[in-house]
Amino acid sequence: MSIIIELPHVGESVVEGTIGKWLKKPGETVKRYEPLVEIITDKVTMEVPSPVEGSLVRVLAEEGETLPMGAPIAEVATADSPEGAEPETASIEIETASAGPESPGTTGYLLKNVAPVGPTGGSVVELAEPSGTTAETETSHPAPSAASATTTPAATPAAPSGQTRLSPAVRRLAQEHSVDVSQVQGTGLGGRITRDDILKFVESGPAQAPAATSARRPEGETSADGDETHITVTPVRRMIAEAMVRSASEIPSAWSTVEVDVSGLVALRASVRAEYEQKQGGSLTYLPFVIKAVVEALKEFPTMNATWGGDKIILKNRVNLGLAVAAPDGLIVPVLHNADQLSIAGLASAASDLAERARTKKLTLNDVQGGTFTLNNTGALGSHLSGPIINYPQAGILTTETIQKRAVVIPADSNDAIAIRSMMNICLAFDHRINDGSEASGFMSAVKSKLQAMAPGDSIY
Repeated sequence: MSIIIELPHVGESVVEGTIGKWLKKPGETVKRYEPLVEIITDKVTMEVPSPVEGSLVRVLAEEGETLPMGAPIAEVATADSPEGAEPETASIEIETASAGPESPGTTGYLLKNVAPVGPTGGSVVELAEPSGTTAETETSHPAPSAASATTTPAATPAAPSGQTRLSPAVRRLAQEHSVDVSQVQGTGLGGRITRDDILKFVESGPAQAPAATSARRPEGETSADGDETHITVTPVRRMIAEAMVRSASEIPSAWSTVEVDVSGLVALRASVRAEYEQKQGGSLTYLPFVIKAVVEALKEFPTMNATWGGDKIILKNRVNLGLAVAAPDGLIVPVLHNADQLSIAGLASAASDLAERARTKKLTLNDVQGGTFTLNNTGALGSHLSGPIINYPQAGILTTETIQKRAVVIPADSNDAIAIRSMMNICLAFDHRINDGSEASGFMSAVKSKLQAMAPGDSIY
């Protein structure tokens, strides 16, 4: 019989989706749970698996077309399709389909209402080490701007800096053919490497592949006078732009920065790092220490953990902290739910797991929903001071900047002293409808005092 595939429902608040890339062409066979099409919504981007095995008869929606959820997008003929039979309808259930043996088992990347988090995007990987030291990242990603959006198996060479992410199916195909993905030119949405790109590369051989470059100029249409290049805006980039405009236009924000002496925090981390990494098997960064201070301060200042409700202020009784992660095709803000209930060690483990699943496209819808406040580590990019844009509709966003060793004056009763200390700026943007400068300053002071109180001997468990 012939099956009509519908655009799947991925959440109550998601009403439409955009066809990003067809992974199969009319006439090609498709296995059950094999990726059929890439769908982009205002919450996630994902590869949708076929609910049946058969051949793709025709596509009913073109790439770039935006449709309401439940709209027909393709017709697939199964092996027992009788001639002239009317096609039946099959809805793709994203959650249940993941049980299949070849399903990617993922939901995707958060793309909208999370984009405006810092000037260039941060990472949950690591706060910058003090100047003069070597920064160590949680999973060997030196900086968000250069991080691949997937964790590539050892048998597959990792994508170079600036390379678009690979889907699970494409990654497996590259591994099967021992393809160096850095040598493959992506033709998918936003320069993404598709299955066809891998297969064409295998057929043509490495000699015909374009040489990889450290910085690839975006492709576009050159203006008539040759002075400009016009780059078509992808659906992902458009969604991010809309989210940024919404935050900037609807939230009257103000911002403030505070300098923090984190010498005690640096010493505490150094004293427990080896033991933690031996027990847990993962890296202990500065991030969980900062998270602990932030979530404790949010409990003391509940109006920072809130949203604007028009005629009321809506306080959030749970502290669900969004952690900004940069990816080649847009920012991701996975959410650490009930962050105030975890120890520093628990936060380290949870944040590491969340970041890894974000980079390997294994987030669920729950992982990207329900955030009440956002933390962004712009210091990983070398930033010393930033004015972040609030993650709509939250009441605030905090950035942590790079840690530097500096000579500072230490106040004393009789004689002031000059000492070398590890210093870090923290920057807060807040919704001025909900909080005034007094509440914002009180929150920042609370975060500062908690960070400065950390010292060797403190328990992280």
